[in-house]
Amino acid sequence: MIPSKIRYLLGISAFYHDSAACLLGDGEIVAAAQEERFTRKKGDESFPSRAVEYCLGVAGIAASDLEAVVFYDKPLLKFERILETYVGVAPRGFASFIKAGPLWVKDKLYTDRAIREGLGEFDGTVLYTEHHESHAASAFFPSPFDEAAILTIDGVGEWATASTGLGSGNDIELRRELHWPDSLGLLYSAFTYQAGFKVNSGEYKIMGLAPYGEPKYVDAIYSELIDLRDDGSFTLNQKYFNYLSGLTMTSDAFDALFGGPPRPPESKLTQREMDLARSIQVVCEEVVLRMARTAHRDTGSRNLCMAGGVALNAVANGRVLREGPFEKVWIQPAAGDAGGALGAAFLAWHRYFEQPRMAVRPDAMQGACIGPSFADDDIERELSECGAVFEKVSTHELIGRTARLLAGEQVVGWFQGRMEFGPRALGARSILADPRNPKMQAQINLKIKFREGFRPFAPSVLAERAGAYFELEGDSAYMLVVAPVREARRIAMPPRTVELWGIDQLNVPRSDIPAVTHLDYSARIQTVTREAAPLYHALISEFEALTDCPLLVNTSFNVRGEPIVCTPTDAYRCFVRTHLDYLVIGSFILAKAAQPTFDMEAWQQTIPLD
Repeated sequence: MIPSKIRYLLGISAFYHDSAACLLGDGEIVAAAQEERFTRKKGDESFPSRAVEYCLGVAGIAASDLEAVVFYDKPLLKFERILETYVGVAPRGFASFIKAGPLWVKDKLYTDRAIREGLGEFDGTVLYTEHHESHAASAFFPSPFDEAAILTIDGVGEWATASTGLGSGNDIELRRELHWPDSLGLLYSAFTYQAGFKVNSGEYKIMGLAPYGEPKYVDAIYSELIDLRDDGSFTLNQKYFNYLSGLTMTSDAFDALFGGPPRPPESKLTQREMDLARSIQVVCEEVVLRMARTAHRDTGSRNLCMAGGVALNAVANGRVLREGPFEKVWIQPAAGDAGGALGAAFLAWHRYFEQPRMAVRPDAMQGACIGPSFADDDIERELSECGAVFEKVSTHELIGRTARLLAGEQVVGWFQGRMEFGPRALGARSILADPRNPKMQAQINLKIKFREGFRPFAPSVLAERAGAYFELEGDSAYMLVVAPVREARRIAMPPRTVELWGIDQLNVPRSDIPAVTHLDYSARIQTVTREAAPLYHALISEFEALTDCPLLVNTSFNVRGEPIVCTPTDAYRCFVRTHLDYLVIGSFILAKAAQPTFDMEAWQQTIPLD
């Protein structure tokens, strides 16, 4: 029997931040990638032409072979919200409107034309989904559940800023929505802005900074900024914000309430920023928990799926898993806008084309490794063009030598297989190190990532050994859950450190895996299985055989201000421009000492702020 022709759908997110493309073939993920990985422009918002080209190339098809293209939100509905907002605050919003209005008319209102021009040969159907439906679809359809409650939270889509609903069979139903301008994502971003970090990319820094502070502003947030209700819905007091009418997140009233204006970027962090971070993190967790409980009451489901930018808050996710009413929780690894491309494609496949769904276990995301990969011949060619000095070895020797390097406290760039989709490096484009070294966190932050020293690192732990180190229920394959380090592994704070505050606490070891243990004895965990990541699992297993430690430090293979590396050339350039000791890529091992000299100090002056 001749097989029927595969039906391909292309999902696209673009024109805000983190543009991406995702290709489905008969309802299964063929490929997905963010545009930033190809252009090397962090958070690239432009039409994802290179990501589309990659996705189509994997399938060996042209744009004309697509059944439909699906965009992840509805630009006209979003423009309606923009216009109504400006009219509602006029004339105060005039400066902001003059800046944003022409951009909307030029790039966003003519999305259909942009899609057709960007794809060239495509003359088929263009579909649009609502923003939070895209998030909800990205959460439910790839999940392992036949039915589940859904929770999505972000800054804003068209009008919605959060939603709850139910996924069942081949459709989703959103039952509740929180609307603009009341937004947990924007509330969190206001504190990101006040602490001197970049909105839409620095929020995870607030989560990492929070344990250094005290929750001294929580009462002020509840009494002045947010009227929080039992079901998790709330109203924000716009007196303290400026995102409706201005070009900043916060107002003078916000400054007065929290002890001064925003911290100038790159200036020294003070205890105030740490306390601000801790306070908004406490409030964020409470709102997420209340919304999750409401989703449970409304649906009665034992399962929860989550997406949206706030679903990347792994600390809040950990509390939902431990304290929430659900038996199982699954979070979309590309929870932000990039994942909207994936969700839009899935929603069209199941709703518009009325195709059945069967849940896949452990999930349908293929470990989130659905980006580009490179054969050894391609790697060797690119490395040679870079003038690299390298050695090719067998897989057995590759694993053994890399494990020995890590056990000897060398820091290794690890580049294997298909690139991850989403913001987390999961063992395909990672920087790896020994978690037992108490100075490793500061060393990698300052000498390799060129970023703030307070930033915590995640452990990649063998799934079958995770329970010996962490109080974790179930798996955390996508590094989206924070859980406590087990009491037996902790080191009590010695008396002399009691008076330490803020960043001074950084280098005090708190467990026998200090490089991945945060100040509050927590860790953002990635569990690794042999089935999902056989080579990475083999490496960690070999490291355990040498050290009796079944986990590694895992951070993304990039430097500050740049996206995660995509190609062998990207990897080599990152390798020679940092204090990485070794690069292990495909079947090749590269030693830093053997490479041509590079003026690192001059290059460091060019690193962009993020």
